Amino acid sequence: MREHSENLPVELYRQMLRIRLFEEALIDPILSGEVKTPCHLCIGQEAVAVGVCSALRPQDQVFGNHRSHGHYLAKGGDMNKLAAEIWGKETGCSRGRGGSMHIAAPEVGFMGATPIVAGTVSLAVGAALAAKIKGEDRIVVSFFGYGAMGEGVVYESLNLAALWKIPIIFVCENNGYATHMPLKKHFPMKDLYLAPLDEWCIQIDGNDVKEVYDTTQEAKHHLPAFIEAKTYRLCGHVGPDDNILGLHTDIRPKEEIEEWKKKDPVKTLRNFLFHRVMNEDCSRSYVNDMEYMASREVKNAIEFARSSPWPKKEDLLRDVYAS
Repeated sequence: MREHSENLPVELYRQMLRIRLFEEALIDPILSGEVKTPCHLCIGQEAVAVGVCSALRPQDQVFGNHRSHGHYLAKGGDMNKLAAEIWGKETGCSRGRGGSMHIAAPEVGFMGATPIVAGTVSLAVGAALAAKIKGEDRIVVSFFGYGAMGEGVVYESLNLAALWKIPIIFVCENNGYATHMPLKKHFPMKDLYLAPLDEWCIQIDGNDVKEVYDTTQEAKHHLPAFIEAKTYRLCGHVGPDDNILGLHTDIRPKEEIEEWKKKDPVKTLRNFLFHRVMNEDCSRSYVNDMEYMASREVKNAIEFARSSPWPKKEDLLRDVYAS
């Protein structure tokens, strides 16, 4: 857990809330066409990113995927730079060239994301192998969705990690769907954590941020490790979709979505804070102030993105080729 955290439940809530408010602030700009880049929102899945990254140290590294706003922010990425990247501005974390699915903050250990399914899994294995060879005290985390479990490179990566005993944690965020295909139509087994070869493997409630945090802490003693975190995205595959807007054209059963809304990790932890752990050091007013500060941070980030300059046309091919 990062050093600034004195009260773990409150800090986990703060981190999840920042991600939730940031992505909710993208909805209107996406729908109006102000935001051009496709945005795969992690609304509903924040507990996985926060639970895992909060258990890591600054020197530990994280590799994301196409749905990585949460991973980026949870590892300490700059919110202003993330917003600017989504707006395609020069001040973005990838200087406006990549958009929502090509984000990076290597200065805090978020090594990058890519829309290619399973595209960063082997990169994470390479980074972990490098740490072992160099004798560096570093753990690497690879985040991927369950759809990546259908890619051969994942099994090659799992095999090498198990064979060479490298310091990596594979985190499969199983939200039940690969784009629009439910798991039962994709795999013969329902429990993906049984698929890896020889790692420390476990299946957990990915909507319980404390369980995710505790499991990650334990996994660090059993490397390589594989965590299947069962969760659910409350938005569509890409963009806010209808579930956020109160409509229903999603292929997923409406009843299923409503049941998962009851397990919303952000709302669940907020209720827990207000009803179970409030004390003199953690009052309702303290949490309310924290929520206000989070909302201001998000508003400022969006304003920063909107006011930032666009990339210059003459820089179009800059950084495309090595000089």
